[in-house]
Amino acid sequence: MPWETIRKDSAPRVPPNLDDYEKTRAGFSWDRARADLFGSRGGQAPNIAYEAVDRHTESGHGRAVALRCVARDDTVTTLTYDDLARATSRFANVLRALGLGRGDRVFTLLGRCPELFVTVLGTLKNTSVLCPLFSAFGPDPVEQRMRLGNARVLVTTAPLYRRKVADRRQRLPELTHVLIVGPGADDLPGTLSFDALMDATDDTFGVPATSPEDMALLHFTSGTTGAPKGAVHVHDALIAHYTSAAYALDLHPGDVYWCTADPGWVTGMSYGVIAPLVHGLTVVVDEGEFDARRWYRILADHRVTVWYTAPTALRMLMRTTPRQGPHDLPAQYDLSALRFIASVGEPLNPEAVVWGRDVLGLPVHDNWWQTETGAIMIANYAGCEIRPGSMGRPLPGIEATVLARGEDGRAEVTADGRVTEITEPGAVGELALLPGWPSMFRGYLHDDRRYAAAFAGGWYLTGDLARRDADGWYWFVGRADDVIKSAGHLVGPFEVESAMMEHPAVAEAGVIGRPDPVAGDIIKAFVSLRPGHEPTPETERELLAFARRRLGPAVAPREIAFDQHLPKTRSGKVMRRLLRARELGLPEGDLSTLEGSE
Repeated sequence: MPWETIRKDSAPRVPPNLDDYEKTRAGFSWDRARADLFGSRGGQAPNIAYEAVDRHTESGHGRAVALRCVARDDTVTTLTYDDLARATSRFANVLRALGLGRGDRVFTLLGRCPELFVTVLGTLKNTSVLCPLFSAFGPDPVEQRMRLGNARVLVTTAPLYRRKVADRRQRLPELTHVLIVGPGADDLPGTLSFDALMDATDDTFGVPATSPEDMALLHFTSGTTGAPKGAVHVHDALIAHYTSAAYALDLHPGDVYWCTADPGWVTGMSYGVIAPLVHGLTVVVDEGEFDARRWYRILADHRVTVWYTAPTALRMLMRTTPRQGPHDLPAQYDLSALRFIASVGEPLNPEAVVWGRDVLGLPVHDNWWQTETGAIMIANYAGCEIRPGSMGRPLPGIEATVLARGEDGRAEVTADGRVTEITEPGAVGELALLPGWPSMFRGYLHDDRRYAAAFAGGWYLTGDLARRDADGWYWFVGRADDVIKSAGHLVGPFEVESAMMEHPAVAEAGVIGRPDPVAGDIIKAFVSLRPGHEPTPETERELLAFARRRLGPAVAPREIAFDQHLPKTRSGKVMRRLLRARELGLPEGDLSTLEGSE
């Protein structure tokens, strides 16, 4: 079907027409953004935890609900901003008593529980550095990241410690203290009880002076080759978290906000912890795993107004609630409070945008950013036109461009370090950003050479390929190392995957290039089918014909393989790299982020 333009009627933070959008960008500065947040207090010494918690208690809003934590059994723990201020101060005092101070690394290996928020914010209060780990990581990636990150303290649970850390403790000589949340510390040599330490300390803490450039967060991100990279972020990043959440997520006072991303990842930290709390909102936290009825129930019972989730989750909801036919599942729940839906983590297929409008009554707003950028850079705004499949337009304060590419698919850099911007609408190149936003990563820990290689000609090189249309909307094409060159055509796998998913039989798809002596690469699609459809030769022929009609013979897959268990990362992205390796019999490489790995 042709994808129509969608407009959502809402009070926009960015005006809906292009002229007003440009005026908003022209009138924006990061200094003004700091003044908006800090007011008369000035902003020379921001501390993320103070701005997220204590600022609200000191201004008389301490009795407002900060967290509603939904346990697996549906019991709810509620913490006000006063509660959170006292608990985070206790944890800051615990760290201080253990000898931890400015710059010391504190790692978390926890599920989505209240103690995770307390640890994160207490660490930042103490001017120590927080490094979150995804609790489903296996022992190898946990050890690797803790070793690379110079872990001094680990906060975890007894079961997680036994399974993932205990027998590797001797390989982590810098790890001084392990704090066990809940029962079990007495049975684990070399550990301390988190609860006992918290009970034994004071609930007041004076936040030390913090420089905007003090290191605050260390987020690990996997590259296509080499060891994970530790991206360094500073306390000044909170300005970008705060501002981007207002523009891209349409946050308003009184919102009830739910980000489904785990805080072990950058999205769950930037927009599941920091941004909504700095805005003073009520944050819903779900400890349980995905279940369609559970998620609809949480949206309804907690009167969620702003929902930030992932394309994979939306696709799973689309399986249980297709766009065509009666929408009986969500109709069982009162979702009338829901005002805004956004998605991140991978490009959002156009079908999901329209599904949101038809089934939930709201379109889904895609946006784009990376671990390295620390905050949302490009977005589809509330109240503005959505072009389904587009990343949107750059946020105020963000300058983006598309750079001409060389033979390797990356931006072409001359011997004297220059690059060439592409001005032709629709031309594909490497997406680049002009450095200077507050949440820009300040380095890769212990890897200056890798950091320097991320910049050229005055631009940050994202490694993502994109095109820009005549009106300034950006469209994701693929990672530079994912792009397929077939018979002289450059084919972005995301475009093919999106087209395949428009067929009613297709639940998910992953696309790679298979080497061919004539074409260079033949496009091959790996397809997961929806219930009620069988992987028969007839289905294969139908899908191939459908793709040729949608994409044309130069772009459509030449081969299709059916796979109901496509390899995915824990955040839900189909691992094209792994599909390619298995297809070609190549080494599979780092599997630490593979869904289901331990």
